[in-house]
Amino acid sequence: MNVLVLDIGGTNLKFRLSSQLGKFKIPTGPQYTPEQMMDELGEEIEPWDYDVVTAGVPAPVVDGRIDSEPQNLGLGWMGFCFEEAFKCPVRLINDAAMQAVGCYEGGRMLFLSLGTGLGSALIVDYHVVPLELCGLRWSETQTLEDRVGKAALLSLGRDAWEEGVLASVAMLRNAFVPDSIVIGGGAAKFLGPLPADVRVGHNNHALDGGEMLWNDERFRI
Repeated sequence: MNVLVLDIGGTNLKFRLSSQLGKFKIPTGPQYTPEQMMDELGEEIEPWDYDVVTAGVPAPVVDGRIDSEPQNLGLGWMGFCFEEAFKCPVRLINDAAMQAVGCYEGGRMLFLSLGTGLGSALIVDYHVVPLELCGLRWSETQTLEDRVGKAALLSLGRDAWEEGVLASVAMLRNAFVPDSIVIGGGAAKFLGPLPADVRVGHNNHALDGGEMLWNDERFRI
């Protein structure tokens, strides 16, 4: 089965066909719409032969539908019919949950994505539970996303930002009691040494996860 995987982020749209080597990307941004995505993807994927699609989106996905508009993209994602656009079966999943699937090695795993925003997911014995930890309060004036997201890295500097990330990891470890914690997203590469139960996930794991949702029947979303 050829799987076309889309990882739709606030900075780039990354995509890959399971039968091909390498991945491709298109810049996105706060005004990026699904219609623009299809226009720009069209020329790239027209010669590709794919059977199904997985689309990771930076928004909550409930019962296979986008539940609210992504904060870091344009409008129109909630009502967009992916299956009609791609003319094949499509599985929608929160982008952080998709990367978590690609990182999963068993047990109870908490996944945090440090990118344009803060993504999160929990996987317990192959059951994927997308989380929305970004809005948790860090202080009276800041959310968790405000403290550990890309904007905090730029404004606070690496040392102060990393201190906030490690404090958040400790807090969430106590809350979820995971066997392991994986940190992904573009900012993960700026982290120094991590606790023994924490590892860094590669961004390619998101595309891997999109394939695994079709090829590994153990996963439940």
